[in-house]
Amino acid sequence: MQTLDLLIFVGGVIHLGILIASGLLPKVLDWRSELAKLSALSRHVIWVHGAYVTLTIIAFGLASLLLTGELTGGSPLARALCGFIAVFWGIRLVIQFGLFDARPYLTKPYLKLGYHGLTVCFAYFTGVYGWAAVA
Repeated sequence: MQTLDLLIFVGGVIHLGILIASGLLPKVLDWRSELAKLSALSRHVIWVHGAYVTLTIIAFGLASLLLTGELTGGSPLARALCGFIAVFWGIRLVIQFGLFDARPYLTKPYLKLGYHGLTVCFAYFTGVYGWAAVA
């Protein structure tokens, strides 16, 4: 397996792994009481957006695991998809640093580790899929 193939495959594993953090988010942020303050439509929009993001991450992960060679093969479609994945996570990385202030919620060492681990994952995705898009 070539280096880029291995990095994309590992990216697939990481994509599916970060879904653990996604699953913990509603509890850590106490969405039950926080979202109860919103109208039903606003609550539903947040849940639907969350579901779409989750499905997108699953698709990125499965494509990376099952179609590794195709993603690193250099076709226009592969480059476009890898470029999209890199931009998706690059924007998320910017949001991580520029918009989110998670400090009030990082009350336990495992939450701090998880948050900073996610930051590393977002940087990894941006770099690896960006490389695959231009390689």
